[in-house]
Formats: sequence, structure tokens, C-alpha cells
Amino acid sequence: MKTKEFTFKSEGELDVYCKKWEPDDGPIVAAVQLSHGMAEHIQRYDDFAKVLVEKGFVVYGNDHRGHGKTAGSLEKVGYFADENGWDKVVNDMHTLTNIIKEEYENIPVFLLGHSMGSFLSRSYIERFGEEIDGAILSGTGGNPGIAGSIGLKIAKKEIKEKGRKARSEKLNDLSFGNFNKGFKPNRTEFDWLTRDPQIVDEYIRDQYCGEVFTAGFFYDMLTGIKEMYKKENLDKIPKNLPIFFISGEKDPVGGNTKGVFQAIEAYKKAGIKDISYKFYQNARHEVLNEINKEEVYEDIIAWTQKHMERAKEEA
Repeated sequence: MKTKEFTFKSEGELDVYCKKWEPDDGPIVAAVQLSHGMAEHIQRYDDFAKVLVEKGFVVYGNDHRGHGKTAGSLEKVGYFADENGWDKVVNDMHTLTNIIKEEYENIPVFLLGHSMGSFLSRSYIERFGEEIDGAILSGTGGNPGIAGSIGLKIAKKEIKEKGRKARSEKLNDLSFGNFNKGFKPNRTEFDWLTRDPQIVDEYIRDQYCGEVFTAGFFYDMLTGIKEMYKKENLDKIPKNLPIFFISGEKDPVGGNTKGVFQAIEAYKKAGIKDISYKFYQNARHEVLNEINKEEVYEDIIAWTQKHMERAKEEA
């Protein structure tokens, strides 16, 4: 296996860090583009990428704005942009798709987004869904509705009082404060991520994980999700785009599957024809880092291979 690190310029503003994993030799069967979650970075997907490479996939991922090596310094973690942050991150993902297609012209491309990355992916498929062959949504959730509206009001107030770059303990608590309650007695404040204590401890030790994010970030994310759920935007998703939802049955982000079912129903209502889902018993938020992660990897590979064949038939 070979890996390569590179950057591209995002809207002339900053360098977006990317990583590529590829097989040493043999045919490349498809590309998987990864979109990571909030308060983490692409290097956390290394184990998963290696398994995909063994099956002949080439894998690409970037650190989103305000995350990992794209943020650079810890002071810049947790902040997207001075304006239109959500759109800029979605456009960065699209730039990476174009890079993949330049390097590999005739292979299917699948997008896998986790958590915040799943919401970004859902915005992506409303804009650029025709350009990929399928989407895998891990650890996604339902429409935040009233809670989202309250969060937006708080974000606006905090931005007015302290500025976009002020870190928001209040919004952090509103977003994640209840997530650990279902896993008492708690060993750490991040028990909700996975049943694997080693992964949780690595996350806590990693300076680029678990930070309190800025009021500007929360405003951008909540605005982006609100827009994503509008009917006129849901209707822009290609009806024939295959979508695979994966979630832990005990994932608080997905409301213990309730929010995921809500998302599935919204997509069915929008006329999307090929929707699959799988929930993993007792699994928590990060199914790719769970104690049954091999099962999850196998399911993703099987689904992708099935739709790879379909993409070739339709080409």
C-alpha cells in the first residue's frame, strides 16, 4: 500500500490537507472519498482505508476547514470561515472529487460521510449528486427542528456579543451534553463514541479531537443542516443515487435510530429509489471504530461492490 499527502487551495483562502491511500499494484476497482466528523480528522480513518485498499479501492479524504492539518494550529480548530463556512466545506469536498476524477477517469466514486461529515455529504448530494455513484452515511441524525432553531438563536447572540471566533461552551453543551447519559456509569465524557476504550482514550489524548468549537462554526453548521432539510433542496438529490445509512443502535446523534429513520423517510418522500440501512446492535456513534468494526467494514465493502457493478452496467 502507498499513501500520499497533498493540499489544494480552497477558494484562494487556505490550503486543504488531503490524504490518499492506494494499492501498490493491480487494478483499482473504485474510489471512496471520506468526509470526517466534527472535532476529529482524516488520520482517524487509517485502519478503515487500509482494509478498503486491500480490496482494490483507492481512498481519499481531507481534513475539513477548522480541523486537523487544514486548521494547522490548535487556535484555528473549530472555525470554518468568516462567511458561508458550510458551503465552503461542501465545495472543498467537491474539489477533492474532481481531483479523484482527474487521476482516475473511469472508475466509480463513492462518498462516505460520518457524523458532521454525513450532514456535509447530504448537502453535497443535493448539489453534486450526479457526479458520484453512491453515498454511505454513517452516524447521521434527523432534523434538529426546534432544538436547531434554539441553537441558531444562541449562536447569533454569542456572535453579536463575543464574535464568530469565540468558543461556545453553551452550544457545545446543548449539542453534546446529554450524549453520555445513556452509558452510565461513565468512564470518560466520550463513552458515547464507541465501546472500545482504547479508541476513546486515543481520542481524548489527541489534541485535535474533542475541542469546544466556536459560535461561528455552530451558526454555519446549524444553518447548513436547516438548508439541507428544505424540501426544494431534498428534491435536488438524484432519484437513482444509491444511499446506504449505517448507525449504531445506541448512537445518540441518531437518537438511537429514531433520527436516522426520520432521514430515511425524508429521502423516500423525495423519491429516492435505492435506500438501504443497517443498524448495529449495542453499537454507539463511531461504527467504524466499534468493537464489531470488521462487520461494518464488510457491509460497506459488500454494498459498494454491488453498486460498483451497477455503475459499470449503466456506464
